[in-house]
Amino acid sequence: MAIVSAEKFVQAARDNGYAIGGFNTNNLEWTQAILRAAEAKKTPVLIQTSMGAAKYMGGYKLCKVMIEALVDSMGITVPVAIHLDHGNFDAAMECIEVGYSSLMFDGSALDIEENLEKAAIVIEKAHAAGISVECEVGTIGGEEDGIVGDGELAPIEDAKRMAALGVDFLAAGIGNIHGPYPENWKGLHLDHLEKLTTALPGVPLVLHGGSGIPDDQIKAAIKLGVAKVNVNTECQLAFCAAMRDHVAEFNANEAEYMKKKLFDPRKFLKAGFDAITESVEERIEVFGSTNKA
Repeated sequence: MAIVSAEKFVQAARDNGYAIGGFNTNNLEWTQAILRAAEAKKTPVLIQTSMGAAKYMGGYKLCKVMIEALVDSMGITVPVAIHLDHGNFDAAMECIEVGYSSLMFDGSALDIEENLEKAAIVIEKAHAAGISVECEVGTIGGEEDGIVGDGELAPIEDAKRMAALGVDFLAAGIGNIHGPYPENWKGLHLDHLEKLTTALPGVPLVLHGGSGIPDDQIKAAIKLGVAKVNVNTECQLAFCAAMRDHVAEFNANEAEYMKKKLFDPRKFLKAGFDAITESVEERIEVFGSTNKA
């Protein structure tokens, strides 16, 4: 299937009580791992690039071309959106020009009036190009590419004003954070999520910081209107753990592994990328989007 914008399959998830995974990529093999999992589970998927990851990979144009080429060469049949994650205004504008099929403008660090003003511009330009748009109100806690947020509960009125601009899906703070969750984390504020859902009937909501949230809380959030869940740290940790185990095995069996030429990065890194695929498949099951393509 060709690359598509995300509004239709995210709205379908909202209307039918499941969620679509937005999985961040960091390189070619990472993208392959996500696509492999989505195809196996027959689910729509968003392949996401943060501003930092896109810079690391060579820019938005290269990321777009890479994902498009992999969808084609791997014979992917499920809907795939190429999505900018936590983009500032300039990044959002660039991704519209480059031709991403979906994007997030994150103006949550701005005052609400400036956030709304810039969001309106992004939404108008993106929709004119057939690109779906996610925006954010209420800071998501934790750290994202060096930007640290304490986290907050999104003001209901701010969320209503953002939704009125015609945003396709909305990220709103409900006590969630980016990165590993600390032991003293109090959990999602599901009561606040319910208030948001009541105030925004039918609007797909986005749960950022999906890595590390207990499955029962994720499922409860989906029942209350979350239709997109972002995952990044969980895949990074899975990759790291698998590679640490593989390196230990390599060191313990160096002569044998050298003879088999397992130093070839295409072989050496396989365990890590297999772990990403497994992690993505597990998240898809929790989100309930299997066989929804």
